[in-house]
Amino acid sequence: MERPSSQNPHAGDPKHLEALLRERAASFDRDGYLVVPGLCPAIVCNDLLEDVQAALHPVLGPAEFEADLGYPGAPADRDAEGGDTPRRLLHAYARFAALRPWLTGSEVKAYLQALLSTDGVALSQCHHNCIMTKYPDYSSITLWHQDVRYWSFRRPELISLWLALGEERAENGALQVIPGSHRKAFSAELLDDELFLRTDLPESRALVDQAVTVELNRGDVLFFHCRTFHAAAKNRTNLVKLSAVFTYHDQTNQPIPGTKSALYASIPL
Repeated sequence: MERPSSQNPHAGDPKHLEALLRERAASFDRDGYLVVPGLCPAIVCNDLLEDVQAALHPVLGPAEFEADLGYPGAPADRDAEGGDTPRRLLHAYARFAALRPWLTGSEVKAYLQALLSTDGVALSQCHHNCIMTKYPDYSSITLWHQDVRYWSFRRPELISLWLALGEERAENGALQVIPGSHRKAFSAELLDDELFLRTDLPESRALVDQAVTVELNRGDVLFFHCRTFHAAAKNRTNLVKLSAVFTYHDQTNQPIPGTKSALYASIPL
């Protein structure tokens, strides 16, 4: 996959930077995802990694475990071999102070303003807001899905930020996306009861055949639309893969009261 060159969106000629963001927003609008290499400074990644490692050895809650979800390849239950394998460290915005200034800072904000076409951006504390772990041996397969299936907002127009804290490649379960899938209408017949894409159908297989693996290095950021179909395979290496994942929305696009999406207040940028 072609990776755009890394460039600080707040350095250099303002007209050039405006054009750069406009170009990348057009790419995101077309494909439903965008990779920005090196958007997170090394010092932030390093400090976060230190804090995350301390929270994983031993695992400090709140956390979600692979056995809790029962996705393909996960341990059968918490008492099974590998049943104590974590999948997510939850409430990451509140837990990891090293990350907060960057998550709400000017560089991330500039991209989100361009991608959401708004000046008012907010970070949801209800969705993602986690450190995603993918362990060797006991990590599960994440089937093809759209994140919007979990969320209840006035408009299905949210964007997730995926920060790689190490190398992400096919062999360790890097995210796969279907370009342009955020712009398509899908019939209910293409989805199973849990709203995963039914890959046994020819129409679905044709979509999956278009998928690309998003390869990332530490500090790289993937932005993807809440309607973009994505999936991930197991980690077949001997190293844990770690990613920080957060979701943003236009401040005028509010969660529906009484739903999980409204459980915690969003953070304005």
